[in-house]
Amino acid sequence: MLTVIRKTTSVNFGDECTMSSTTEINSKPRSISRAKGWTAEVENLYRFQEAGYRDELEYIQVKQGAVIDKWPETGFVKKLQRRDDTFYYYSRRRECEDRDVHKVKVYAY
Repeated sequence: MLTVIRKTTSVNFGDECTMSSTTEINSKPRSISRAKGWTAEVENLYRFQEAGYRDELEYIQVKQGAVIDKWPETGFVKKLQRRDDTFYYYSRRRECEDRDVHKVKVYAY
């Protein structure tokens, strides 16, 4: 289950103006970096990117709130539907090998 957290920050500059920023599900990433080492988050990002999506947020946006099947033991993504409606099925075990870790893009919102 994906929990979307909306983070709102307000900064007051006297009585003149109020500045606020909100992170929403339709927002675009602010920055991108490459993964430096393997983690469970990098593993799931690898699976989404292999299926043609940026990350879990883009998958939900494109697939209209589709449920993401995950392995209960590991929390890794189990099955994803590509944009051409074919499915990718993933193992419970790690699939992102050390030689592929640097290819994974990590987005910041």
